[in-house]
Amino acid sequence: MFANVAAMSDDRTAIDTLLILGASGDLTRRLLLPGLATLLGSKQGRPMQLVGSGMEELSDKEWHDRVSASFKASGATGRLLADTEKKSRYFQADVTDPDQLSKVLGECPGTPAIYFALPPAVTVKVCAALGKIDYPKGTTLVLEKPFGVDEESAHQLNNVLQSLVPENQIHRVDHFLGHSDVLNILGTRFANNFLEPVWNNQHVESIEIVFDEDLTLENRAGYYDRAGALVDMIQSHLLQVMGIVMMEPPATLDEGDLRNGKSSVLRATHLFEDAEHSSRRARYTAGTIGTRKVPAYTKEPGVDPKRRTETLAEVTLEVRNWRWSGVPVTLRSGKSLGTPRKEVVINFRPPSHLPVGFRGTDRPARLLIGLNPTRLVLGMDVNGPGDPFDLDWVELETDLGPGDLEAYGQVLAGVLAADPTLSVRGDTAEECWRIIEPVVKAWKADEVPMDTYAAGSAGPRSWASTKPATAR
Repeated sequence: MFANVAAMSDDRTAIDTLLILGASGDLTRRLLLPGLATLLGSKQGRPMQLVGSGMEELSDKEWHDRVSASFKASGATGRLLADTEKKSRYFQADVTDPDQLSKVLGECPGTPAIYFALPPAVTVKVCAALGKIDYPKGTTLVLEKPFGVDEESAHQLNNVLQSLVPENQIHRVDHFLGHSDVLNILGTRFANNFLEPVWNNQHVESIEIVFDEDLTLENRAGYYDRAGALVDMIQSHLLQVMGIVMMEPPATLDEGDLRNGKSSVLRATHLFEDAEHSSRRARYTAGTIGTRKVPAYTKEPGVDPKRRTETLAEVTLEVRNWRWSGVPVTLRSGKSLGTPRKEVVINFRPPSHLPVGFRGTDRPARLLIGLNPTRLVLGMDVNGPGDPFDLDWVELETDLGPGDLEAYGQVLAGVLAADPTLSVRGDTAEECWRIIEPVVKAWKADEVPMDTYAAGSAGPRSWASTKPATAR
């Protein structure tokens, strides 16, 4: 159903060149090039020019070796990969300098997409340089999160970007939206007539969107220690997923309808109560994950304990509109947890009346959409074996399977087809900051305690039996 989400419409200009700024960095090696390889090796692949630029000096052979290694790591194959690798070029340059940036762009045939695989502060400087030179009319700008550091800075960044190109030529990358399991939410909900009538506050008691990982910092302390779980996952990825889960039915899957739907949800989103009662935070201490011993977060290389960075964050929100008012929506994400849990859970209300005589039921129905692995689980009470008056809990489960492309491949498909459907629009980037700013302020003022949990555990023990907010 979603294989052609990134298909190009007639009024869009396809991208001829993918220019990666910061091409010698880790993001390009681990994610961008393997993602591009899966795209080129798929039925959606088409010829394009790959150009890299970075501060590091690389010979043609060194660059081609890097591209080749990343392409091979993806497992994708095909003549298009070999042709792209062979024609690919790399230029050492300081692209914050207008003259050097202009020379690099001069080596990009046709219409380019400029991918900023750079730190946010450097990206701003490159945008300033771009404003001083000429570039093709259809040029697309592609940025990685974070989009600013608060609502005001996000607004200022949007003003800069929109002074360079129109909004539909700006791709704020959220690779989460490229996951087939996130897109599966749309198909599951809108293709099944029995779900939509109960997708509202009359039938749904609460919603959980969880992304708990057993991974630790994995050499990302330089970024993560300044962001923390709240900004790294909830402010960006999980709020975007929430927008998809709770949006009104769109007329089409075009970028206008989908992104308008998410925007409406986020504009109506607020903390369920105040920050003190609607948020929790914690940080892991030393522990064991599997057979691996994990040091306390404050002892991890590159971490500054004075920052008081959380590694587990939870926020409970409310979408204050006709459909969802009164329903608590809990977003949670953390690292170094014993059991990975990556899912959207729709908890339905209990039946209004259960005929007298039935026994054993105390669990209302729930629908679980797994984010990784991709699975769909419907749990409900049914008549169990033996006495037909005894109700037992059962789960009906199916594996939804992976998509044709991995997440960055799906994102790049949209970039190269000039289709921003799976990117974050400017207004929603600002709304996401607006939603969490009361939490950020409360945490900085230490109005919410920093709990702890051992690495490899399920989280703080005190969280097991309490929640920050409940349905009114």
